[in-house]
Amino acid sequence: MSDKDVLLSMGFDTARVEWALKATGGRGLQPAMDFILENEGKPVPDLSAVSSSRQATPSGGGGDAVDEDEDDAEALRAVYGTGAAGQAAAAADVEAKSIKCSECGKIFRNTALANYHAEKSGHDQFEESTEEVKPLTEEEKKQRLADLKERMAAKRAAKAKVEAKEQQANEAIRRRAGRDLNVLREELQAKEVLKEAEAKRKEKLDDAKARAAIKAQIEADKKARAEKAAREKALREGRTYPEAAAPVAPAPAASAPTGTAGKDYPQTRLQIRLASGGQPYTTTLSSDATLREVAEYLAGQTLSVDVETVTFAQHFPRKTFSQSDFERSLRDLGLTPSAVLIAS
Repeated sequence: MSDKDVLLSMGFDTARVEWALKATGGRGLQPAMDFILENEGKPVPDLSAVSSSRQATPSGGGGDAVDEDEDDAEALRAVYGTGAAGQAAAAADVEAKSIKCSECGKIFRNTALANYHAEKSGHDQFEESTEEVKPLTEEEKKQRLADLKERMAAKRAAKAKVEAKEQQANEAIRRRAGRDLNVLREELQAKEVLKEAEAKRKEKLDDAKARAAIKAQIEADKKARAEKAAREKALREGRTYPEAAAPVAPAPAASAPTGTAGKDYPQTRLQIRLASGGQPYTTTLSSDATLREVAEYLAGQTLSVDVETVTFAQHFPRKTFSQSDFERSLRDLGLTPSAVLIAS
């Protein structure tokens, strides 16, 4: 018995059966029945305009539902049609009206039902029987159909519940992974903020030390100029300038402590200004770096500076560095721990 005959024997309208079979691409009894049930109450369209594109995913639950309910479809076939195997058995032996399971005593109308029972129960002992299985009445068929619908609905509900739990578990995993990633990102940002704050604090401390050193140097220069002016005035007036008040070479004496103290600093922070004006350049170099490396750094920052012709000067203490000083280290030139240079 074909799928169409089974559906018609179940009481479905011929037009709806043909619509379902065409819409599902002839995939079988179960997809066609699902299609009829889901489209119940809808008008039957012109079959020439109906496409079988639903073949990949039959109406009423997708491809998994077809695999899941394959047993139900076989049961429907067994209920509403005898099948080729049953007809052959009936023709071969007129006296055998049923098949009986020797293990449980159940009787079956045909071999299709007996095979279905064997697959489900695992029983393998059957014998022919003269007992006749009365055909199902219309009410019994309707009841069987209702039971099958209920079983299929229960299966789909259980599957939907499992899928919902899996989706909820996956969502929880995704959220937890997102939270862990956010925590890691926040920790990295916090470390960057602390690192930046520490760098700024150190820079401010170095600036304060540099300003203190420059201020001390300015005071020493003022004192040296005042003593020089007093000594020159005494010489003009023919007086003798007190030796204790007239130290020899005050400027080098003032700069010597700075150079000595600079030996304790492994790095030197430089601020380089161009004599032509513009934005100053700030960098930190090793105290053992030469003045030539400073010139090369500056040449890399601006095209207006040539390493071979540039000269550097310092306001406090006032001093000019020539090309002969380019091979001396910043430590030896007394520029540590920080200094301001004018490039021209």
